[in-house]
Amino acid sequence: MQRFLNTLYITTQKTYLHKKGEAVEVVADRKVLALIPFITLDSIICFGNIFVSPFLLGAAPKYNITISFLTETGKFLARVQGPVAGNVLLRKEQYRISDDKKKSASLAKYFIIGKLANEKTVLQRALRDHGEKINGKKIEKIVALLSSNIDKAEKESDLDTLRGIEGDASKAYFSVFDELIISQKDNFKFEGRNRRPPLDAVNAMLSYVYTLLYHDMISALECVGLDPAVGFMYRDRPGRLSLALDLAEEFRSFFADRLVLSLINPNEVNAAQFEKTVSGAVNMDEAARKTVISAYQKKKETVIQHPYVEKRMHLAILFHTQARLLARHIRGDIDGYPVYLWK
Repeated sequence: MQRFLNTLYITTQKTYLHKKGEAVEVVADRKVLALIPFITLDSIICFGNIFVSPFLLGAAPKYNITISFLTETGKFLARVQGPVAGNVLLRKEQYRISDDKKKSASLAKYFIIGKLANEKTVLQRALRDHGEKINGKKIEKIVALLSSNIDKAEKESDLDTLRGIEGDASKAYFSVFDELIISQKDNFKFEGRNRRPPLDAVNAMLSYVYTLLYHDMISALECVGLDPAVGFMYRDRPGRLSLALDLAEEFRSFFADRLVLSLINPNEVNAAQFEKTVSGAVNMDEAARKTVISAYQKKKETVIQHPYVEKRMHLAILFHTQARLLARHIRGDIDGYPVYLWK
C-alpha cells in the first residue's frame, strides 16, 4: 500500500495553527478553516506571519511531520523536525561517497544526465504541441546541443567538468525558455534565469515552485534515511541541503518549469498579480501564490508509469520512489541510480 501523504501550505497571513486532539486546527479571523488529522500529513509549510502553538510544535515531530517557516516570497527561515531517522550505515556510506570526488562524480552524472534528458524532452514536446507558434529552428538547435552534452556527460568522470557541462546545458535550455511562453508574452518576458531576488514575473514563479519542490525532496530523502544536507553534485555549504538539490534536478524541467508554463499560457495568472519592489525584485501577491500552490498540489496527483519499478504512481509518490532508489544504490543493492526520464 502506498500512502499519499499531503503537505499543508499556509499562506494567509496571521493564520493560527494549533493541536486539537490528534489533528491540526487551522484558524483565521477567529474562524476554523480546517481540521486535518496528523496521520494524513507529511509536512506543514508556513509562508510569512503564521502563528503555531507550542503544543503543535511538540506534537508534530512525533508523527514525523516537519514544520517549515518561510518568508512570504519563499525564502527559508527555519524548520522543526523530530529525531533523525534512518540506517546509520546508509548515512555513513553516503558521507564516504560524498568525500570521494571520483565516486561523487559517478553519482552526479546520473542527476545531470537525467536533468538534461528531461529538458530535451520538454523542448521536443513544445515543438510537437506548439510548433506553429514557436521558433522551431532555434529550439531544434538547443535540442541538438542538449543531446551532445548528454553524450559528453556519459563519457566524463571529472566532477568539475561534469558541472561545467550541466551549467552550459542549463544556460542553453533557458535561452529558449521564452519561446515556450505562447500567451501574455508582453507581460511575461523571460530573458534568462535570475534569482535572489527574481527580477521578473517568470523567474519569481520559477523560484517559488523550485522552493516547493526542494521541500518535497527534503521530506523524501529523510523518509528513506538519507541526509539531505550531504550531496554529490552540489557541494556542502552551510544552510544548503545539497542532496535535496541533487535529487530535484531530474524534476525541475518536466514538473516545475511546465507547471509555470501551464499557469501563464492559459492565463491562470496575470501581470497585475506581480509587484516590483524598490530593490528591483518581483514578488507575487497572495492570490498568485495560492494559485501556484493549488496547481502544484494538483500536479503531484498526476499518475505516471514508472519504467524501472514497473508500477503506476502519483508524482508525489515518485519523489519518494526516486529517493528510495537512490538509497538502494548507495547501499550497493542496485548497480546504478535509475533516474526518472519523462516521456
